[in-house]
Amino acid sequence: MNLNKAMLIGRLTRDPEMRYTQSGTAMTRFGMATNRYGTGPDGERKEFTDFHNVIAWNQGKRNLAEICAQYLHKGSLVYVEGRLQTRSWEGQDGQKRTTTEINANDVQFLESRGAGGGGGGGAVADDEFQPTSGGAGSGGPAAVANGGGGAAASGGGGGEEIDPDDIPF
Repeated sequence: MNLNKAMLIGRLTRDPEMRYTQSGTAMTRFGMATNRYGTGPDGERKEFTDFHNVIAWNQGKRNLAEICAQYLHKGSLVYVEGRLQTRSWEGQDGQKRTTTEINANDVQFLESRGAGGGGGGGAVADDEFQPTSGGAGSGGPAAVANGGGGAAASGGGGGEEIDPDDIPF
């Protein structure tokens, strides 16, 4: 039996970038930072930050890539669920490059639209962008793709917030 599943709660380190493949499929890339705590070399409790690259795709009637590009921004707090994917390519300098990314199949917005340093207002017409119950903030968390639920609230260890000003890029 095999399992390839990643679940993260963190903040975007940059604004999402949406592009289209040659076949016309939309995909959105964004960076994400998560915090964890451990013991540093001096034996003191220390906070560590991990950085992740995330890709969201439009798949059939699920407009996950478009919704992420439209509603997320640098500093947004999100829950991402997906699988790890490693890919390789040859760079322009002829060197082989490799990266590991989270291929998202669910993204949940964990803040109201006005929180986190901005965010758009206005009506949402997409059926897949629905508020869930048990809200944090004024409008509750918004869920994308699988219709939501409370999964992000029980995501154990790593739910500490990252201050967007602490992100180095």
